[in-house]
Amino acid sequence: MAKQNTHPKVDEQFARKGPWERELSLLRKIALDSPLTEEFKWYQPCYTYEGNNVLILGGFKDFCTMSFFKGALLKDPEGILEKAGENTRSARIVRITDAKQVSKLAPVLKKYILEAVALEKSGTKFDFESTRTTEIPKEVAELFRKDKALGAAFKALTPGRQRGYLIFFQAARQAATRVARVEKYREKIMAGKGMQDR
Repeated sequence: MAKQNTHPKVDEQFARKGPWERELSLLRKIALDSPLTEEFKWYQPCYTYEGNNVLILGGFKDFCTMSFFKGALLKDPEGILEKAGENTRSARIVRITDAKQVSKLAPVLKKYILEAVALEKSGTKFDFESTRTTEIPKEVAELFRKDKALGAAFKALTPGRQRGYLIFFQAARQAATRVARVEKYREKIMAGKGMQDR
């Protein structure tokens, strides 16, 4: 069933041996034993189906992960998928802390990968609009109303960039701090850039 074609940059990464080497190698083998194609994106092993991102492997301080880009659409009868963070919308991760866990979960992970491939084959998309819960704080909306150029520039940003800013603005407890945060990023907003853009 599997092609076993590895990506040279992923091979290099695994040759360097780092934290979670054994666990990530086992996860990689599971991904390679599927219809997915191994690629190297965001400095990580990423697995695609016909050019669409399906899953990515990552190592962190206390665990490593197999992250499904459309994990929220997977059935997850085993209850092993979790959000990576409170603002995560479509992706879901399987948190791994030892090699035995990977061996135990291998049959389940293989099923989840096949389900994720079926989603790609069917063209199923995640409805990001249905999960949009980020509202513009009233003082920020007022600032945008008064400064029409700033408001128009904000509306022209991609939905992801808008959401990133709004999460940051809303995290401030005081109205004055929320407005100050907008002012701090005024230049980037006017330039059509997100918070992390250079």
